Amino acid sequence: MTDVKMLREVIESSGMTMVALAKKSGILRETLYARLSSGGDFKASEIVGLVRALRLTKQQRDSIFFAEQCVIK
Repeated sequence: MTDVKMLREVIESSGMTMVALAKKSGILRETLYARLSSGGDFKASEIVGLVRALRLTKQQRDSIFFAEQCVIK
């Protein structure tokens, strides 16, 4: 499960807009918005793109994308 709340916090602190993040990570803007709003699981390729774009550590990656419990908003 994805910890969407933590992911949103990391995105905010990065200073990137959602459009810029989508472009940099290789994810369609619409897909990124849909995943964030529904709390849906990200595909492996999307996770890789976000990890690179946001420069996440392995610990951050695991906490966000492989959370046992998640908070949607």
